[in-house]
Amino acid sequence: MQRIKDYAGSVYGGLGHLLYAFCQTRKLDISEQLQQVQNLERFDFALWRDILKQMSHDIKSPALGLEIAEHVQPKHLGIIAYIAQSSETLGEALARYHDFHRLIYDGSPLQLNRCNEYISIRWGKLPEHLTTQVTDEIAMALMVQFLRHFLSLDDIFLHEVHFCQTAPKDISFYKKYFRCKVKFSQPYAELLFDPYILNTEIKHADQTLQKLLMQQATSLLEKLPNSTQLDERLQQFILIGLQKNNYQIEDVAKQLNMSIRQLQRHLQQQNTTYQQRVQDIRKLLATQYLSDPHLSLQEIALLLSYSEQSAFQRAFKLWTGVTPLQWRQQDQINA
Repeated sequence: MQRIKDYAGSVYGGLGHLLYAFCQTRKLDISEQLQQVQNLERFDFALWRDILKQMSHDIKSPALGLEIAEHVQPKHLGIIAYIAQSSETLGEALARYHDFHRLIYDGSPLQLNRCNEYISIRWGKLPEHLTTQVTDEIAMALMVQFLRHFLSLDDIFLHEVHFCQTAPKDISFYKKYFRCKVKFSQPYAELLFDPYILNTEIKHADQTLQKLLMQQATSLLEKLPNSTQLDERLQQFILIGLQKNNYQIEDVAKQLNMSIRQLQRHLQQQNTTYQQRVQDIRKLLATQYLSDPHLSLQEIALLLSYSEQSAFQRAFKLWTGVTPLQWRQQDQINA
């Protein structure tokens, strides 16, 4: 495993779009470096740090990272926005954020654990030359925006927020933003909150993903002969299971209140198998996801519960005769 002192991370291209949107809103000049990353799927964390450092020097705004994070949209976070908005509880959403965090913000290792009587979301230490107050601010503020706005959890109450850097002269902006005690010169960049909120049900203000899943289920059902209510429920459970990497036949059969043998017999009557049904759904989802330019091939592979991007690419070529990239390029031409 690579040692932390040699660590060189990267960030999702959507975060470059976030900085661009912020500059446009503030009517700021777009730097050459920021312009260069607009068409990149990912770019080096060191470049992310340098762009933010230059912005901080030019703008001289207190708590700049918190201000930038207020402009974030689901498209800037890609896969996290897709998965988290289909979660049922905050605990599940945080687990998904933890699992996929490095795809979005691979600046420092993320740890989610229990710290005394509180739940801790902690960013691991990086060498001083790789991190700044602004990079930490954005990482932590993106998490808070993620909880409050994308998941419609405005009533999330943090216990404390910790920063590694020394305190600025005025910390009132931080207290107002996080709505809790904020400490500086701490060992880790960290958010602390009461464990009771893990069971908080997520009530979506925007059911976009759920509607998309239902549309996909309906679309696929229309292509199936002799579809029944059982088929409809089966499609839905597989669709949602793929989002959560929990789609094995034993899990889905249990949700259907059936034995594995009963489910297999039902599918045999339709001249198909459970694995074939999963592959049909994966193909449908893959073409939907490839139409979203903000999702990388690696992210799409994970959304479809493939452990490796190469496995997804092989499967897609078997389905369509072309690679995912070729499909995406053709889709863009036809758009």
